[in-house]
Amino acid sequence: MKSETEVGLSRSSAHTRTRAETITRYTSTRAGVVGSSVFWGRRALRGIRTTAGSVATWLGDTVTSAGWLLLAVLVVGVVGGLTLGWVEAWVVAGIALLLLLFCVPFLFGGHDYRVHLALDRDRVVAGTDVNAQLEIRNQSHRLSLPGIVDIPVGEGLVEAHVPLLLAGAEHRENIVIGAHKRGVITVGPMTIARGDPIGILRREVAWPQVEQVFVHPVTVPIPSTSAGNIKDLEGSPTKDIVSADLSFHAIRQYAPGDSRRHVHWKSTAKTGVLMVRQYEETRRARVAVVLDLKLDEYADDDEFEMAVSAAASLGVQGVRDGREVLVAVSADIPELTRTTVLSIRSLPTLTPRTLLDGMSEIESSERALHLETVTALTVQTYPDLSIAFVVTGSQPSLTRLRTAALAFPTEVVTVAVRVEPGAEPTLRATGDLTVMTIGALHDLKYMIARGALS
Repeated sequence: MKSETEVGLSRSSAHTRTRAETITRYTSTRAGVVGSSVFWGRRALRGIRTTAGSVATWLGDTVTSAGWLLLAVLVVGVVGGLTLGWVEAWVVAGIALLLLLFCVPFLFGGHDYRVHLALDRDRVVAGTDVNAQLEIRNQSHRLSLPGIVDIPVGEGLVEAHVPLLLAGAEHRENIVIGAHKRGVITVGPMTIARGDPIGILRREVAWPQVEQVFVHPVTVPIPSTSAGNIKDLEGSPTKDIVSADLSFHAIRQYAPGDSRRHVHWKSTAKTGVLMVRQYEETRRARVAVVLDLKLDEYADDDEFEMAVSAAASLGVQGVRDGREVLVAVSADIPELTRTTVLSIRSLPTLTPRTLLDGMSEIESSERALHLETVTALTVQTYPDLSIAFVVTGSQPSLTRLRTAALAFPTEVVTVAVRVEPGAEPTLRATGDLTVMTIGALHDLKYMIARGALS
């Protein structure tokens, strides 16, 4: 007779099972009084640092310069009263403390505003104004104290005072933004400030709305000209003879490599020799306007602004006439570059509006490429030009203008526009280059009307 132990072993052998068990043992140690003190001390130190950082941030955002001065007076008064026993110091410290306590209640509560700034237009011509309307609505169910809305406009700041608003009340205020100079004006983000009447404590809430106003350069209408430009969809024929185009030129004898579809069968039947058609190359009109951005080429900022207006006038008129317009300027050269960077960029010319938007953003620079380099890169990047305008200031000499014009092929009509405010308008042709000097922007259209491109 088997024992109970033997029976259990036989059953286990008959039905073999595999089971994995995970055993976790927990141990506990005692750090003692010193270890617990270090742990809680570090935790308390972290809490103190976090609280101190929050308090410092709140003080930096809330206390103004006058408030810090008042706190300094309070501290000096208390120190002077304790160390020197001056009654006057205690009086000064008491007055400073009373002023601080008087200003604190103005920070209680918050603004639940819906703020919206609506501009009447986002594109204007330099020298005009933009009208804007600021709408503020109190969305809370309680009274809202007065405040000030700060609206950054470019490098300036416009303040709009918000009166006491009841629950659900609205306030509207008209704002005039002066766009006296070409550029891009950023309006916003707006912040509303709440503080005491003295200006010691101040709280601000920001709204992310940001608007942009493109201030376009002043332009003048320019008469249309057919020099180097097309009048139809086929283009303007040139003196270059090619084997395939739209403008028929003559018939010649077949040469290896000519396409069979250009064979003139009637002439071939008469002469008994295979003859093919020849064509004059036709090209679409491509007008290039090269604007010099080198700061040294202009006597002052007014001269550069006139040059931008002249280039914009030429480009806009070309776009309106349905021509392919290219406006090329020097690209931005990094200040700390180790190698010489030669790069140009072209402004969008799909519509007059996009072109003027691009002209609003350009600026003169000391690191811009020289005019001769810009014209050379323009020809290399954009071939098949019909007419080229080179707009610069009064500083480049005639020799430099000729050097810049040499980059263009001889079949390209090249006109150099020199801007010199107050100068007598002149027009002089030197070889393949026509030099036009304008003393005012309106002189440009008169020079074109006199046949500058003939």
